[in-house]
Amino acid sequence: MRALVWRAGTVLALAVLAASCSKTQDQPATLEQLAPGHPPLTPLVDPDLQGGHVGRAPRRLTVDQLDRSITTAVGRRWTGIDSVAATLGKPDYAMSVTESIDPTLVFAKFLEDGAREVCVAQAQADIAQTTAANRILANALPDNINNLTTLTPAQIKANLTYLSLRFWGEPLQGAELDSWATLFTQLAARAQAISKRDQALSATCIALITDPRFMSY
Repeated sequence: MRALVWRAGTVLALAVLAASCSKTQDQPATLEQLAPGHPPLTPLVDPDLQGGHVGRAPRRLTVDQLDRSITTAVGRRWTGIDSVAATLGKPDYAMSVTESIDPTLVFAKFLEDGAREVCVAQAQADIAQTTAANRILANALPDNINNLTTLTPAQIKANLTYLSLRFWGEPLQGAELDSWATLFTQLAARAQAISKRDQALSATCIALITDPRFMSY
């Protein structure tokens, strides 16, 4: 049976190749010509008409999705999200019944406030943990972190890769990973100088949450 299928496929491929070779050079073969009866192709939309995107435009998380995402990524809930839910776009079913998911400046402002609350608290908890496995924001860093400035570039990149996967579902890599590693090195130096190591972790966490890759899909 496999031999028959293979032979049939070979015959079909040769037939298609022969048909395409018979076309004149000024009339290049198209998919419709290569496969008669093929469903009509829908042309791609103009990216300029969709903010540079081909396909559907990115969508912002709803308030409930944002609530679950922050809790899952950071390990603690944004306690103030319920009080600003309506401002973030959640319908009250009195004045509105449809949730707004526009990425407005107001949304970005409140999201930064929420990120600061959960990230600062979790960073302080992480610094107090002497076992890496019990941490959220420094899970890939060594146990007993006493000085973040002694971390190697490989250790910093390993933790940033872990965090980007946790927060975005995709890893930082290449030049972008190098840029984030440089930023963390600077944050670590500043945090060590003022004896507040947790601030390097919290600043990184805030940057991850306020990045478009966290709030859109």
